[in-house]
Amino acid sequence: MAGSGLHIPPAVVTNEEITRVTHRSGDWITSRTGIRERRRLAPELATSDMCVAAVRPALAAAGVEAPDLDAVIVASYTQDQPMPSTSVVVKDALGAARALALDVSHAACASGVHALLIAAHLLQNPAFGTVAVIGADCASRVIDPSDRTARVFFGDAAAAVVLTRAGASQGAGLLSYDIGSQLSYAVQIPAGGSRRPTSAETVAAGGHHVSMDGRAVWETATTRLPESIGAAVARAGLTPADIDHYFFHQANLNILEAARRSLGIPAERMPVTLDSLGNTGSAGVFTALHRIVGAGALRSGHTSVVTAIGAGFHWGTLVLRQP
Repeated sequence: MAGSGLHIPPAVVTNEEITRVTHRSGDWITSRTGIRERRRLAPELATSDMCVAAVRPALAAAGVEAPDLDAVIVASYTQDQPMPSTSVVVKDALGAARALALDVSHAACASGVHALLIAAHLLQNPAFGTVAVIGADCASRVIDPSDRTARVFFGDAAAAVVLTRAGASQGAGLLSYDIGSQLSYAVQIPAGGSRRPTSAETVAAGGHHVSMDGRAVWETATTRLPESIGAAVARAGLTPADIDHYFFHQANLNILEAARRSLGIPAERMPVTLDSLGNTGSAGVFTALHRIVGAGALRSGHTSVVTAIGAGFHWGTLVLRQP
């Protein structure tokens, strides 16, 4: 991890503003989610704009010029449009002419973990030396403004990391991973695909908005995330106590705390960004990662866990060691 970057839109939506629609107090929202405020992207901008704004400082921190990138991977379930791909839009804006452009969207909020896994495998190929991975979501575009649950949780943001090859370093890079999935429609956007194509009826029915069963998310996340972390860490020949940093998907503070307690993780090893950003989808793990990498606190030999769960359900964990 050679450098990281973050972009958060300037418009802030506080709990007090949310209560006007949800009729839930700010204290209720904070106690149930850990979220105090979230950001909203300006209506004239799109996900790709956030991606470009996040990856540019990551490139600068890594000392990498955009034309030298071998791949640009965008993790997002809120792409600019169905075609062309958001990664191509970002690649073009950056001037990364020779980079492979990839979009990862199928795992929703867990797409960032999948994108990092793809990047790590690309870097095992001598033809790839530098990869930019960006997590970005503009959930405000797929939320029903009257939804008393989704409106509380979701925010807009983008964050990025630049990965380079570990070279001859022994025991560095991707040490292990655990990836799983189980079909569920508990979190979904039901319309807009080949099963329910966009029509006047699907728009009128709100089929293009996120629907979410909070209880199902809680039960799956608090079970699968500790299981996945435990499996990945064990495959690396480590214990949870050996991990220096835990970068969780920033979904709900109570989910994070339940997973942290079940694994015995010290709170200082788990950076939290959802309190001021909300659930930022694919960007969540990268905002947490930026908190540490951007501060220069990820040092040589440090071992990190990156873990997330998303609609589908998809979940996964990576164990990475800094050269």
